[in-house]
Amino acid sequence: MQVIRLEALSDNYIFLLYEPEQNIAAVVDPAEAEPVLKKLKELKAELVAIFNTHHHQDHVGGNKQLMQHFSQVTVYGGAEDQGRIPGQQVFLQQGDRVEFADRIGEVIFVPGHTRAHIAYYFPPVQPGETGDLFCGDTLFAGGCGRLFEGTPQQMVDSLSKLRSLPDNTNVWCAHEYTLKNLQFALTVDSENPDLQNRYNQVKVSRSRQEATVPSLLGVEKLTNPFLRWDKPALQSATNSHEPVQTFARIRGMKDRF
Repeated sequence: MQVIRLEALSDNYIFLLYEPEQNIAAVVDPAEAEPVLKKLKELKAELVAIFNTHHHQDHVGGNKQLMQHFSQVTVYGGAEDQGRIPGQQVFLQQGDRVEFADRIGEVIFVPGHTRAHIAYYFPPVQPGETGDLFCGDTLFAGGCGRLFEGTPQQMVDSLSKLRSLPDNTNVWCAHEYTLKNLQFALTVDSENPDLQNRYNQVKVSRSRQEATVPSLLGVEKLTNPFLRWDKPALQSATNSHEPVQTFARIRGMKDRF
């Protein structure tokens, strides 16, 4: 399974999963249809699945048009998003599985950004290979999503699930927010050498208009303040030793950044 990153809107990423042997494709969070249709035409591939992480328009905006072009496509989303995702046919819960080509994805329920958000985790096929996490707006490179419909406790629980995945996991998040996220991270974790190095690398990448997604989960664990609520530096920055309160204060600081 190949993962092809497509740019959409102002800063969204759409992910096309492509299986060349069967010449089939699936798409994660199609913000709009045109980039997907263009790539499918280039590949001469049939779209068989739409995997939505949540109901926001910049993640489902292309659903209807893609369904018009591919009448047999199956639309997946969280069970609690019923009625909010255009064309949804499959309603997923924690622990469910989805299949595409030779890969089986695990569904992880990650409310916080929205009340119904899910993520899709495709473990590596062979030992030593990299897994793939499609996490929508729950976890970003260097950050996390705003709490529009959920609570800090829910988001900590959700991020804890993602943090428990193997370090060697590609984090395919849905927006190019990395540079600003790391600029904020330095305000609360300034003495972190891993973060300093990552910021300098990302600054160069973005000056060249290079994408910073995917990132690796192991890097996120070392540098993303929203996965580090139990670290002394973040507790000191928030004057809190309680995990949820530490996270909530970091999130509040980021909201005002």
